[in-house]
Amino acid sequence: MDSESETRISKTKRRITAGFRSSLNDFWKIQEYNRKTFRQQPLQEISGAFGDIGTFLPIIIAYVANRSKPAIDLCSTLVFTGLFNIFTGLFLGVPLPIPPMKAIAAVALSRAFNKEEVAVGGLIVGIVVGVLSVSRLLEWFNRKIPVPVIKGIQVGVGLSLITNGGSMFVKDDDFFLSQHLPQLLQVVAFVGFLASNVFRRLPLALILLSLGILVALPSLINHPQALGIWRPHPFMPITNPSFQSGLDAALGQIPLTVLNSIIAVSALSADLLPNMPTPSPTAIGLSVAAMNLVGCWFGSMPVCHGSGGLAAQYRFGARSGASVIFLGLIKLLLGLVAGCLAQEVFQGIPNAFLGIMLIAAGLELANVGEALNTAEARDISGNKDGLVVNLPSHGWSNALAGEDLTLERRKRRWTIMLITAGGIIALKSDTAGFVAGMLYMI
Repeated sequence: MDSESETRISKTKRRITAGFRSSLNDFWKIQEYNRKTFRQQPLQEISGAFGDIGTFLPIIIAYVANRSKPAIDLCSTLVFTGLFNIFTGLFLGVPLPIPPMKAIAAVALSRAFNKEEVAVGGLIVGIVVGVLSVSRLLEWFNRKIPVPVIKGIQVGVGLSLITNGGSMFVKDDDFFLSQHLPQLLQVVAFVGFLASNVFRRLPLALILLSLGILVALPSLINHPQALGIWRPHPFMPITNPSFQSGLDAALGQIPLTVLNSIIAVSALSADLLPNMPTPSPTAIGLSVAAMNLVGCWFGSMPVCHGSGGLAAQYRFGARSGASVIFLGLIKLLLGLVAGCLAQEVFQGIPNAFLGIMLIAAGLELANVGEALNTAEARDISGNKDGLVVNLPSHGWSNALAGEDLTLERRKRRWTIMLITAGGIIALKSDTAGFVAGMLYMI
């Protein structure tokens, strides 16, 4: 081996060693931040951990509503999402949620999918997102998509959460204790929501969840459930019929995952937690891919990350990965020994509580739109003369790069954001809103 080859090998070894040491240092910094944050505000972190149950519980309950032939394995879902919560908190240090893939859930529930068909949908999305992540195409998309469109996606999803939360809030519950109990719970939830806007450190999610479990306890008396140890049952979901059905569901989920679960989440993380390192689109994409490429073989529900869930957990107090680590431990414990018990409790939590949490999460997410024309937006910088558009030279709107943010340009950016949000709400599709916003920019 000549000296030049030895030099190259030596440099490569040094780079690998330096990279490993840097990653290890970052890991221990995240653990210190998690520990410090949890010690400073334990109730807020625990409350924030449950901020996204307004999205998580209704879908998971719908999946397992048919007890004789559920579309997912509840225990596997709790175990794997619990493990993923723990890993996310440990390695990213941000309270990233793990909600269901909503497009797959919509198709699966409307067409009565079986476990195999649901699993295939999650596996296909996992493979596609994994390829996009490894090839760095997610980073390319993140650079290319203009900030007003990203903000529009966030605002549109936020307003959609408010709409869904309102529908759930007024939905009647079937309580045998009292015919007036649903109205009373609505009042309690609404008063709690108003109080949490005044007293921001009030752990509202934790309070509502605790009250919800108390309300659900009588159903356990009527339907007692035994504890049992979870036993994993891997299966081969890819067959011809299940592949076609899963592909149909995955095609609607892939753009939603890329836009809302990866790109919008990365941007929102930077907005809400500016003092923490922002997870890159590639890191988030690899996380989404790994979760589904592992869990779906065991009947776990297809999952992702989501900007709405991140806003929800932030709104209810989560500021570090410690919150989702705590949530992961609870899920893991329930999945390992009390899956049937958990199902009864989940089904008994009042809709009013879940709805008000969705409303609060939607408001928090929609609020990020107010920073569109400020120096907090990543494509705007401030100088002594005012704000300047600072778009990358390879972006779609590079004609504005380096120019002052005039009133006309402010209005145009707001219009793009509102068109994107409006498309999401009107057509109930993130993809439609994204296309509308991009077409208006052209």
